[in-house]
Amino acid sequence: MNDIRKLAFIGGGNMAAALIGGLIKRGLPAGRIAVADPAPRTLEGLRDRFGVVCAADNASAAHDAEVVVLAVKPQQMRVVALGLAPHLRGADSLVISVAAGIPHAALARWFAPLTAIVRTMPNRPALEGFGATGLYAPASVDPAHRALAESVMAAVSTPVWVEHESQMDTVTALSGSGPAYFFLFMEALEAAAHERGLPPDIAHKLTLETAFGAAQMARQSGLPLAVLREQVTSKGGTTAAALRVLNEAGLRAIVAHAIAAADRRSAELAAEFGTD
Repeated sequence: MNDIRKLAFIGGGNMAAALIGGLIKRGLPAGRIAVADPAPRTLEGLRDRFGVVCAADNASAAHDAEVVVLAVKPQQMRVVALGLAPHLRGADSLVISVAAGIPHAALARWFAPLTAIVRTMPNRPALEGFGATGLYAPASVDPAHRALAESVMAAVSTPVWVEHESQMDTVTALSGSGPAYFFLFMEALEAAAHERGLPPDIAHKLTLETAFGAAQMARQSGLPLAVLREQVTSKGGTTAAALRVLNEAGLRAIVAHAIAAADRRSAELAAEFGTD
């Protein structure tokens, strides 16, 4: 992080704020971070909270920056990118997009031809520093720029590279939308426990801690998920009875259909943005 002389954020929303906080914790001085945002209150809040430099506009934020993070809404990306392109450092610049649905080809059209561009898909837990991020870049992006993009996103998440851009749609369906799937399942667990007589606060606390504990076990053990499931399932026991109901209801097929639907929708959105 200390090697970066200037890093610019175009857009100062929640994801930008999370990344700024994570980068500063990793050693990037706040004075080397410039932020541009149309909302003065947003800029003031980031300045007061982190001590970053508030830029007058996008061009001044990106001027002479080695890394430019695009944290704007997808609908705004084309206008922002076209306005920024003349102010980048050419082959020395790294542009990181955290906008959902904007294909790499569209970004490459809007920016200078030699600009290194990395497309990323962080998820909402990244706002709390526990996220996962899919990254994609074509072969033309060199290893140094790839490593730099990975180090930036690692400030708030676990970065994972995909080889083909089409896989970013599946990343979106899995980790991008995935937290909502878990929240839905947790809602169902909590409601079922409450219906069986547990007070709401106890059902809620047990649901949260059970989900957290299961995730921690999976992260720390290194074992396949199927093995972990088998380890907590005694033959003829309560867990086996519950899993039999879930399997008979077609849980795996339901999840597969859900992921496929989100994957298709991600591809549709990318196609829409890619036509500009």
